[in-house]
Amino acid sequence: MLRYLPVLLYVGLVIYALADMTQRPDKAPYGVPKWGWAVIIVVVPILGAGAWIVLSKFYPDQPTQGRTRPSAPDDDPEYLAWLRDQARRRRQSGEEQGR
Repeated sequence: MLRYLPVLLYVGLVIYALADMTQRPDKAPYGVPKWGWAVIIVVVPILGAGAWIVLSKFYPDQPTQGRTRPSAPDDDPEYLAWLRDQARRRRQSGEEQGR
Protein backbone atom coordinates (compact mmCIF):
# COMPACT_ATOMS: atom_id res chain seq x y z
CA MET A 1 0.00 0.00 0.00
CA LEU A 2 2.82 2.41 0.80
CA ARG A 3 4.22 2.10 -2.72
CA TYR A 4 0.97 3.53 -4.14
CA LEU A 5 1.14 6.63 -1.96
CA PRO A 6 3.29 8.74 -4.37
CA VAL A 7 0.91 7.96 -7.24
CA LEU A 8 -2.13 8.88 -5.14
CA LEU A 9 -0.47 12.12 -4.02
CA TYR A 10 0.38 13.01 -7.63
CA VAL A 11 -3.17 12.30 -8.83
CA GLY A 12 -4.58 14.38 -5.97
CA LEU A 13 -2.20 17.23 -6.75
CA VAL A 14 -3.14 17.18 -10.44
CA ILE A 15 -6.87 17.07 -9.68
CA TYR A 16 -6.54 19.98 -7.24
CA ALA A 17 -4.52 22.07 -9.71
CA LEU A 18 -6.92 21.37 -12.59
CA ALA A 19 -9.97 22.18 -10.47
CA ASP A 20 -8.40 25.42 -9.24
CA MET A 21 -7.36 26.37 -12.77
CA THR A 22 -10.82 25.79 -14.25
CA GLN A 23 -12.45 27.98 -11.59
CA ARG A 24 -10.38 31.04 -12.51
CA PRO A 25 -12.42 33.74 -14.26
CA ASP A 26 -9.52 34.71 -16.55
CA LYS A 27 -9.28 33.08 -19.96
CA ALA A 28 -5.48 33.21 -19.80
CA PRO A 29 -4.32 33.23 -16.17
CA TYR A 30 -0.68 34.21 -15.75
CA GLY A 31 -0.29 34.76 -19.48
CA VAL A 32 -1.01 31.16 -20.54
CA PRO A 33 -4.40 30.01 -21.92
CA LYS A 34 -6.33 27.59 -19.74
CA TRP A 35 -5.86 24.75 -22.19
CA GLY A 36 -2.11 25.39 -22.01
CA TRP A 37 -2.18 25.18 -18.23
CA ALA A 38 -4.14 21.92 -18.44
CA VAL A 39 -1.46 20.43 -20.70
CA ILE A 40 1.35 21.67 -18.47
CA ILE A 41 -0.32 20.34 -15.32
CA VAL A 42 -0.98 16.90 -16.80
CA VAL A 43 2.14 16.37 -18.93
CA VAL A 44 4.88 17.78 -16.68
CA PRO A 45 4.81 15.57 -13.59
CA ILE A 46 4.67 17.43 -10.28
CA LEU A 47 6.36 20.56 -11.67
CA GLY A 48 3.32 21.63 -13.73
CA ALA A 49 0.86 21.27 -10.86
CA GLY A 50 3.40 22.71 -8.44
CA ALA A 51 3.98 25.73 -10.67
CA TRP A 52 0.23 26.39 -10.83
CA ILE A 53 -0.20 26.12 -7.08
CA VAL A 54 2.79 28.37 -6.35
CA LEU A 55 1.61 31.01 -8.82
CA SER A 56 -1.97 30.93 -7.57
CA LYS A 57 -0.89 31.30 -3.93
CA PHE A 58 1.74 34.00 -4.35
CA TYR A 59 0.06 35.95 -7.17
CA PRO A 60 -3.70 35.86 -6.53
CA ASP A 61 -6.23 37.16 -9.02
CA GLN A 62 -6.12 40.85 -9.73
CA PRO A 63 -9.43 42.68 -9.38
CA THR A 64 -11.26 42.93 -12.68
CA GLN A 65 -11.87 46.63 -13.45
CA GLY A 66 -12.93 47.51 -9.91
CA ARG A 67 -16.19 46.78 -8.24
CA THR A 68 -19.20 48.30 -9.92
CA ARG A 69 -21.53 47.70 -6.98
CA PRO A 70 -20.96 47.68 -3.22
CA SER A 71 -20.76 44.23 -1.68
CA ALA A 72 -23.03 45.07 1.25
CA PRO A 73 -25.80 47.62 1.87
CA ASP A 74 -23.79 49.47 4.48
CA ASP A 75 -21.06 50.04 1.85
CA ASP A 76 -23.49 51.75 -0.50
CA PRO A 77 -23.50 55.56 -0.08
CA GLU A 78 -26.92 55.84 -1.75
CA TYR A 79 -28.44 53.38 0.72
CA LEU A 80 -26.89 55.19 3.67
CA ALA A 81 -28.27 58.50 2.39
CA TRP A 82 -31.70 56.88 2.01
CA LEU A 83 -31.53 55.66 5.64
CA ARG A 84 -30.62 59.14 6.89
CA ASP A 85 -33.49 60.61 4.86
CA GLN A 86 -35.93 58.09 6.33
CA ALA A 87 -34.76 58.84 9.88
CA ARG A 88 -35.13 62.58 9.24
CA ARG A 89 -38.67 62.08 7.92
CA ARG A 90 -39.64 59.99 10.95
CA ARG A 91 -38.29 62.68 13.30
CA GLN A 92 -40.15 65.41 11.41
CA SER A 93 -43.43 63.46 11.35
CA GLY A 94 -43.07 62.70 15.08
CA GLU A 95 -42.48 66.39 15.83
CA GLU A 96 -45.51 67.40 13.77
CA GLN A 97 -47.78 64.92 15.55
CA GLY A 98 -46.59 66.15 18.96
CA ARG A 99 -47.59 69.77 18.28
